[in-house]
This record gives sequence, structure tokens and C-alpha cells, in this order.
Amino acid sequence: MNALVWFRNDLRISDNQSLTMACKEDKVMGVFCLDPSLLVIGSCGFRKMEKYRVKFLLESLQTLQENLKSLNISLLIYLQKPEDILPVLIKEHGINKVYLQKEWTRNEVNELSAVRQGCTTAVTFIENYDQFLYHPSDIPYTEFFNIPDIFTSFRKKCEKYGEIRPSLSTPQPKSTNNLLSISTSVPTLSELGFVPFDPHPHTAFPFKGGELAALERIQDYFWDTGKLAFYKRTRNGLLGKDYSSKLSAWLANGSISPRSIYWAIKEFEDKITKNQDTYWLVFELIWRDYFKYVSLKHGYKIFTLEGILDRAYDWEESETTKLSWIHGTTKEPFVNANMIELAKTGWMSNRGRQNVASYWAKELKQDWRIGATYFESMLIDYDVHSNWGNWMYNSGVGNDPRDRKFNIKRQAELYDPSGKFQNLWLQDTLF
Repeated sequence: MNALVWFRNDLRISDNQSLTMACKEDKVMGVFCLDPSLLVIGSCGFRKMEKYRVKFLLESLQTLQENLKSLNISLLIYLQKPEDILPVLIKEHGINKVYLQKEWTRNEVNELSAVRQGCTTAVTFIENYDQFLYHPSDIPYTEFFNIPDIFTSFRKKCEKYGEIRPSLSTPQPKSTNNLLSISTSVPTLSELGFVPFDPHPHTAFPFKGGELAALERIQDYFWDTGKLAFYKRTRNGLLGKDYSSKLSAWLANGSISPRSIYWAIKEFEDKITKNQDTYWLVFELIWRDYFKYVSLKHGYKIFTLEGILDRAYDWEESETTKLSWIHGTTKEPFVNANMIELAKTGWMSNRGRQNVASYWAKELKQDWRIGATYFESMLIDYDVHSNWGNWMYNSGVGNDPRDRKFNIKRQAELYDPSGKFQNLWLQDTLF
């Protein structure tokens, strides 16, 4: 049997169910498609992917291609829609089985449907839920519609009754005759229409994309510096690379799996220390799972104005207000500093994200989906479920049972009492 691994948001060779299964077949090849429409400016005035996330993706693909080559597996990379190239490859290479990570949001579902329809030969598509800490088969809910709309209920029940699977080892190399006679290169930023750039000197995320960089970060944050042992106490920080794990970006494009992180935490707890700080990183992985399950439960409603609560507000839509928020020229210095950091680096702290989202939706009363779309464009660690779930949460149409509104000035006093963060970015204006 000939297998094709269609890589999507699972850009790794370790703990990759699709790759592991495919490597049991006679021949296996990998394909990644970068849809050009992601680089086109959309209705809100933003590309789906701006330069920061694109650069991180290209670095991740470079590592994936090299790692697969060490297994004697070719990775072909195309700047084309999947439905335009995959059916051709399936026919040309006599593919019998296509392995891929299962996605369920509308665009990804339509994409797979178009690929299926384009195939003119018999082929089986095998999808794997491979982006979870708690696999859907291992949670104490038999149907997705039973997922509670309050996180704490979900977390406690999963912690009590759920199971976390062991990580899968990297597959053994195939024979050298598995490599294809054709090859493709990872495109450059210039080829995609972006000006090459170096990370901002003040960025809190100075890391590269790819599985190797993810493993290096775990080595540094867990073992070399022991920062994991202080995670809960520092996670609301604003400056520097070590106030949080920063693993979200590699998780977002699947350069590392949540299970791999979980078992690394468990090893740290066994060998170094186990405390509230180490648990809190697991806690955040469960939050990440939760937003994926909310998406599975509610489907396209996570993208609608009324959200999963069907709650109507008198939303406004002002281009002037949007530009002021994006450019960091609002009346709130703490909001401005965070927005300038995002524009300059593609990164913003969790504390900053909550504040600027609350300000956009509950102070400025702007359509929250515009803010979510801007984050989608700019954030290196954009994840569709976490981004839209968190924006609903902070906008009063999601999973926050208390419908909180942040006191921005009080937040600045608590988390930037000396004004060091604000001073750093407010002097680094956008124009």
C-alpha cells in the first residue's frame, strides 16, 4: 500500500499518529499545502496570516522537511490549494491511503471535501484526532453535546475520570528507496510577498519555529533554568522570554503535541519538584483542550456575532476606532503598549490579550469578531479554537459565567506597577 501524510497543524515526526500509521505502509510520502488565499487581504482589512506567523510556519516546515528526510520520507510543499494538487499527487503516486489530522471547523471541512471530490481513483482518508491532551475517546463524555459550558466542570471531571495517552515514539526510518525522485523547497518570505525581517530586540518571543526549537525550549525552560517550577507565579508577566513557557506557538502548528509536554512535566515532577506551578501548566493545556471541545460542540457558532450564548449586543463598527486600537493610540496606555508590542513582534502576553480584548468589546463596543480576526492575522501562536474561544469569553458571548469586564487602569497597576512594560513599548511607536 502507498500512503500519503497530508500535514496540516501537526508539523512533527514525534507523537504523530498519522505519520506513525502511514509508516506501516509499504511506501509513504508527505505533503503540505500553503493556500495562497491565506496571504490575501480579507474583508476586515487583514491577511489571514501576517509575516510573523508566516515566518514561524516556514521555519517549522524547514525542520519538518529535514526531520522527515532523516526517516527517508519526502515532504513536498506547494503554494496551492489542497484540492488543486492533492488529487493529482494521489493519482500520480498510486496512493491508496491518505492520513491526516482531523479538523472540524468549516474551512478545513470544506477543504477536505473538495479534495475527496477531486480524486478520480479509489483512496481511503484516515483522520486522527491528534491535537488534544485528552483524546475524544478518553474523556468522560460520550457525546460532544454533553460537554459543559463551564470550564471548571469539564476540567474536574476529566482530571478524575479521563486518561492521557502515552506519547508515540518517532517512527523508524524507511529504506532509502522510499525517497521520491522529485523535491520541493520551502518558500521564502520574499517569494510570498513579505520583506525579510529579524525579530524585534525587545520581543518576548525570540524563538524559531519547528519541532527542534520546541524541544530546545522545553530543555531550557524545564531543565536548564528550572523556570517551570515558578510558572504559576510568573505567568502573568509582560517582559522577557521566561515569564511563561511560550510553548503555545509550537502547539498551534503542531510542532509539538500537548501529550509530549504533559509527559515532560510529569518527568520534571518526578525528578525535580511537583508543585502548584508545575500543575498550572497542565491546567493551561486543559484550557486549550476545552476550547477545542467547545468548538466541537457548537460548530460554526463560535464565529457568529452572538456567539455560543446567542446573546445580542449593540455592536458598533468604526474604522477610526479600529485603527486607533491597532496602532496603539487609544486613551489607555496599557492597551496601547500591548497593541504596539503585537504589531512589532507578533506576540502579546496572556494578560495583555485579555485586557485589549475586553477593552475592544466592552469599552469600545466594537464587533468582537474584528478583534479576533486581527489576532488571527498577527499572532505567532494563533490557534483557531483558543483564539475564537477566548474572544467570545472576553466579549460576553462565550464561556465566562460572570461576563467580566476588565478595569484596565487597575490591571496596569497590578501587572505593570513601575510602568516598565508600558514605557518600553510606548516609546517604540508604530509610525
